Amino acid sequence: MASKLKDEQRAAFKRYKDDVQKEGKPFFPYAVFHDAVMSLVVVAVIIGLACVWKYTADGTEAGILGPLYTDPADPGTTNFVPRPDWFFYFLFYLLRIFKWPESVVLGTVGVPTILLILLIGLPFYDKRAERRLLRRPVALVAVLLVVLSMGVLTWKGATAKESLGSETVALVPEWAAKQGFAGNADAEAGATLFAQSGCLNCHIYLGAGGQNLGAPELTAEGAKGRGVQWQIDHLKCPSCVNPGSPMPAFAGLGEDNLRKIAIFLEASKGEKK
Repeated sequence: MASKLKDEQRAAFKRYKDDVQKEGKPFFPYAVFHDAVMSLVVVAVIIGLACVWKYTADGTEAGILGPLYTDPADPGTTNFVPRPDWFFYFLFYLLRIFKWPESVVLGTVGVPTILLILLIGLPFYDKRAERRLLRRPVALVAVLLVVLSMGVLTWKGATAKESLGSETVALVPEWAAKQGFAGNADAEAGATLFAQSGCLNCHIYLGAGGQNLGAPELTAEGAKGRGVQWQIDHLKCPSCVNPGSPMPAFAGLGEDNLRKIAIFLEASKGEKK
């Protein structure tokens, strides 16, 4: 079987050489030259568009291709929903199917890696000389399934509607009732900011969230009696208050927002029985 496959490959290569010698051109240097010229054209177009954008715009006044810059980003915003570039929408939507933390690894690493390995290995396990699609039903079905699934996931990811921290923000009234700070406007606002700012990516609060990098549970943080000012200082610069802390600084949220989160944490003294 192996010798027959080798013979077919040698015969196909000989036919290719004969065709090139009679009526065609070899891949090198002709096709390589064409690819190089096309690459230079693409780069030249990109440079040209960059020049048009640069020299037709005036500061925040839009030119042909838009303004040079817009208003500075606000690091304290809590209502911005980050979204990936369009070519990652399929992976973005996979994260809505594979939930954190139980199965997220399957969506981010497992499925894409398996499919990539199968694609890279294609030349090694499919060595048939047949090129007509209708005579390769398995490959044809696989291609159609991949294209269809990628298209559907990309479309679903592009049209997905969500608000930042929507799942955890909905828990705030329950937190307020269980912790006993219902009616405390600053504590409730701080709980909402806590849910929106990604704190539950590392901390656990009343069973919600995930414990990463050794981050402590914050359900009874207020019972430690550290005080509002300590909480504010810690949020501004965790490693300054707690040397070696891997927690990122949240100073960009602004003094008022930090104070509300600190009041919320100090009001969190454990679930009321």
